[in-house]
Order: sequence, then structure tokens, then C-alpha cells
Amino acid sequence: MIRAISSSPVGRKIVILMVEIVLVIIATAYGQIRLNRWNKPFYDALSRRDFREFLFQLGVFFVIAGCVLALNVLQRWLGEMLQVRLREGLVRSLLRDWMLPRRAFWLANSGSMGVNPDQRIHEDARKLCELSASLGIGLFQASILFGTFAGILWTLSSTFSVHFGDRDYLIPGFMLWAAIIYASAGSLLSYWVGRGLINRNADRYAREADLRFSLVRVNEHVDAISLAAGEQDERARIERRLGDALRATRRIVWGHTNLEWVVAGFGWITQVAPILVAAPLYFTGKVSFGGMMMAAAAFTQAQSSLRWFVDNFSVIADWRATLLRVANFRQAVITTDEPRGFESRIVYEEGDPGKIRIENLHTESSAHADMLKEPKVVIEAGARVLVLGAPGTGKTQLFRALAGLWPWGSGRIFRPPGEQIFYLPRGTPYLPRGSLREVLAYPLKAENFSADAFARALFRLGLERLAPLLDDLPDTAPGPEARYETREAVTLAFVTGLQRLPPRQRAVLVLRDVLGYPAAEAAQMLETSEVSVNSALQRARATLGGQLPSPGRDRAPAPRSPREREIVSRFVDAFEAADIEQLVSVLTDDAWMTMPPEPLEYQGHAAIAEFYLTRTWWGTRPVKLVPTRANGQPAFGYYLRDAHGPLAHANGLIVLTLADNKISAITRFGDNSMFPHFGLPRTLRCSQNDYGDAQPTWP
Repeated sequence: MIRAISSSPVGRKIVILMVEIVLVIIATAYGQIRLNRWNKPFYDALSRRDFREFLFQLGVFFVIAGCVLALNVLQRWLGEMLQVRLREGLVRSLLRDWMLPRRAFWLANSGSMGVNPDQRIHEDARKLCELSASLGIGLFQASILFGTFAGILWTLSSTFSVHFGDRDYLIPGFMLWAAIIYASAGSLLSYWVGRGLINRNADRYAREADLRFSLVRVNEHVDAISLAAGEQDERARIERRLGDALRATRRIVWGHTNLEWVVAGFGWITQVAPILVAAPLYFTGKVSFGGMMMAAAAFTQAQSSLRWFVDNFSVIADWRATLLRVANFRQAVITTDEPRGFESRIVYEEGDPGKIRIENLHTESSAHADMLKEPKVVIEAGARVLVLGAPGTGKTQLFRALAGLWPWGSGRIFRPPGEQIFYLPRGTPYLPRGSLREVLAYPLKAENFSADAFARALFRLGLERLAPLLDDLPDTAPGPEARYETREAVTLAFVTGLQRLPPRQRAVLVLRDVLGYPAAEAAQMLETSEVSVNSALQRARATLGGQLPSPGRDRAPAPRSPREREIVSRFVDAFEAADIEQLVSVLTDDAWMTMPPEPLEYQGHAAIAEFYLTRTWWGTRPVKLVPTRANGQPAFGYYLRDAHGPLAHANGLIVLTLADNKISAITRFGDNSMFPHFGLPRTLRCSQNDYGDAQPTWP
């Protein structure tokens, strides 16, 4: 760990901070020595009832205490800055090694050491640096204080003797030896009682990491869990992890309780131990009352320095457990270059342009070995190839072999020279957080490409409407946009229809049409037959047939474009004027109107027109639409005016879905509490002229 931190860019700053801390601690120790010497004249003045000397010594105390206070504040600041620098150096070192090409992948497939790397890099590294700085400063300060006050104790008790029988036995440095014996007894007893805390802390951190991973995993897949109605199952899994973490914590609680007997017991004895040890010097007349108080204070400082191990044993056990987790992870990161134990490797060579050629491919892993049925496969540019295989035959390993992530096995793979191949893993693809421009350029820098290059890429994919959003950051404000997914992921109509399916049909549809599993694998997952899977899929598709948008018109105008503004302005004019004919003329023939979470849905011109015409407020009370945006789509705060006043109150949020030159869906969210998230007021004060005439300014 020292090598990792010292080799980091902040290594020199850490050394400077440590030197400054050493100097401050030495200065503080000198101030405490002066404060200890102050005890003798102060208490002697009290014993003589010398009021003038008493006041003078009080002034001396405030001067010394003020200087020591300033040093204590400076030491606190330097100590916390050292924690920050240590964490910066350690985490940067771990990230540098972990993010080496394919290193994180090898580590993730190397066993238990690759589990929860985020916990070790974030939480464990932070805790290790904080504890290391705190314990290191405390230990050094205790050592300096013991060294300084040991000399005082030795001087005060250098001529101490014990009268036994008719002889006096000289015990030089009696008070120093008493302090050492007292603190050593406490340290040994603390170690004996609390030695099991190291393993208990390590076990607790492992269980806490498992619990955190389970929670993060549920949060990442909350949509799939909700659609599958799997909340109760996930809750049971998380509660099992929570039970493991709580059991590990209870073991630590018992360990701390037993250790508290020792720590608290020695704490109580310490209140009288210094006086008991210094009393023989006072009763034999070798020191004055002030000298006894100075000796007692010196004994307290010396034994508290030696007692540092007793007071910090539980923290040391915690630090040791954290150190082992971080050190083992770093060792694994450094040494895990490639998995071992495989005899041969796949050969990767450059082949013909525009072709991928595979010959006699055979993959090996610790679990199984598989090979392609065809000895030679040639994939031309633009070709679509489906790889089939029974469950468990290593299709994932084949994909990794083609990408070069798993080169163990035999055979040859010829890839086109000078061409970059994009590999997309099964499941949800990874997209970095940032602007659309940064997402499209990943993992290269967005500055490497011109604006025209991004526009051409979007046009080739049929996503030219997204060009104005290249530099926009994704929506982060909570509200209905969290429920209103982008059309490029899942359309609202598909989600609505999916919720209508029975659980078995829903699971089959997701496995087959969304995730792309073959019928055989889907049947195995659902523990049923292929015939049953195919039948359920046909019924699910038939049910969804009326819910999905019509093909060929899913191209919406570009956000904030003149065409979008023209369509939306026609909708606003018709809605505020209560002109139902003009309103339905802006809608597509199969437009939908929904009001989640209420199960109310209306499709087509007639149904939507009938809904509005049967509302008591339609055409009788002025309405106002205030524009905003939700997830990049046109949206409005919808306000109804009071019947007898100028105030208009929030009545829901309307989100529009556009297709070609019309509106294909109207979604109204009735929860007015989300208005502040869109910068909308709950109430508007408007005159009569404010309704229907003003042209909105689109955000």
C-alpha cells in the first residue's frame, strides 16, 4: 500500500503533510511539558494561599493553553488533509491498475476476489485511508509524549525506595515502571479479549458489500422486476442478505461489549491510579503537594500514551480487516493479467477485407469446452448470422472469443485488416453518462469528430430528429419523465399492452422478442415445452397487435424544430379554444389518450372527442397550457380557471408524442405535486385576455 501511494502523483504532497504533522506534534509535546511543569508552582501557590502567585500562574496557564489549542487545531486540519491525499493516491493507483485493458474483465472472472470491486475501491479505500491517518498520527503522538514524560517520571522517582524490614530498597524510576506495567497489563488483556474482532469485521464488510450489490442490482433492473411482478421475490433475496449482514454485525456488537469491560474498567482505575502511584513520594516528604500533582499529571500522560493500544484496539481491528481487503484486492489487480491453466490459445490474424473467417474454433473455460459445428465459417460484410446451440454450450464464451476477450482454446479467427468491429453484448448495452455527442463517440473523445460526422451517423440510423440534442445532457429531475421512457427504448403503447398480458405470455414475449432467446432456451427457463412457448408468444403478439404504433410513421419531428412547434401550436390553439374538430384534426387516426396510473385509455378520433365533450369544464371554463418538456418531448402544465376569480389552478401535466406531422399519443399525469420539478407554479393569476390569445414560448 505504501508503494501504491508513494508512486502516485500526490506522493510528494503526502510526504510534505507528514513532515508538517511531525513538527506540529513535537511542538505540541513541548507545550504539554511546559503545562506539566506549570502544575508545581500553581498547586504550591494554592497550598501556601499565595493569591498573587495564584493569579500569575493562571495567566501563564492561559498563554500555554492558547498555544497548545492553536497547535491542536492545526494538527486536526493537517490530519484531515492527509486523509484526503492518502485516499486520492490510493484510489487513483487502484483505478489505474483496475482499468488497464481487460484487467477488470480478467478480475471479474477470477473468482471471489473479483466480487464487488466498487466496494473495495470506494468504501474500503476511503475507510482505510481515514483510519490509517488517524491511527498513525495517534501512535506517533503517543510515542512522543511517552518519551518526553518518561524522563520526567524517572527524574521525580529516581531516588524512590521501599522500606522492608530493617532495610531500604532503592527502586530507581518507580513511577515509570508502574506506568509501563499498568499500561502493558491493559494492552495484553485488550488483545486477549478483542482479538476476534479482526475476522468479525472482515466478515461484516463482505456481508455489507453483498447487501449493497443486491440493492444496486434491483435498482438497475427495477423496470424488468416490476413488469415481471417480482418485487416479493427480490424482497426475499434482499432480506436474506440483510440477515447475513445483521448477524455479522451482532457478532461485532458482542465483541465490542466484551472489550468495553476492559476499556471502561481501566478508564475508571485511571482516575485514581496516578495519585496512588505518586502518593508515596508525597508521604515520604520527597516532593511537595505541587510536586505530587506534577508527578500525577506526568504519570497520566505517560500511561495514557502507553494505553493507546487499549483505547484503540477495536479501531485497530477494524483497520486491520479493511487493510486486508484492500491489500488483497490490489494484489489481485496487479497479478491478474490472464487466467492460467489453459494449454493453448486461439490465433488471431488479419484476413481479407470485409470478411470474418473462422476456422476450427474451439473454446475452453474452467467450466466446459465447446466448438463450432462448422469447421470453417466466412461472414461477409453486411451479412446477418444467427448462432444456435443448446443451453449451456458456451455461446457467451464464443462471443468473447470472437471479440478477443477469451483467447483460450484452439483454431484461427481472421478479422478484416484496418477495420474496427463493434461488439454489442446481450442484454442492456452500456452507455456512458453524458451528452449524446459523448455517447456516440465513446470510448473515443467527442472532439475527435466533426459535427457533420455525428449528424451523418444519426441520419444513417434514422435518428436525425435527435441532432438538436447532441449537446444536451439527459434529464435528471424526478417526475413523470421517470415513467415516460424514450421511444428508442420502449414505447408507451408497448408498456401499456405488456401490462395487459397474463404473466406467462408476458414472460415469453420478453424472452423471445425483447431479449432474443431461442424458443428452446425460453422453454428451459420457464420449465415448459417449446410448443407451449410458441403458442404463448402467438397469443401475446395478437393481444399487442392493436397496441403497437402503426409501422412507417414512428419518425417524430426533431425536438424544438419549426415543424414540431407548428404541430404543437395547433394543438394548444384548439385545446384552449375548446375546438374539438380542430383538436382531433391534429391527431393521427389511431391516436391514444391515457391517464396513468388510472386505467383509462381512449383510441381514435371518436373516443377522444367523446371524452372531452362529456367533461363539464370543456368549453365552459377557460383553460391555460404552459409549455415545458418531459424527457425531450413537448409537455404542458394544464391549468383550469376558477369560476369566480382570476386564479387558475394546476390540473395535471400533459405530454405529447408526435409522429410525422401529427400527434399520436396524449398522456395526462394527474399528480400536481410534480409541477415544481418542471419549474411550473401550482397557481396562475391571469386576466381574461391571457386565455387563448397569447402565443406560448416553447422551451
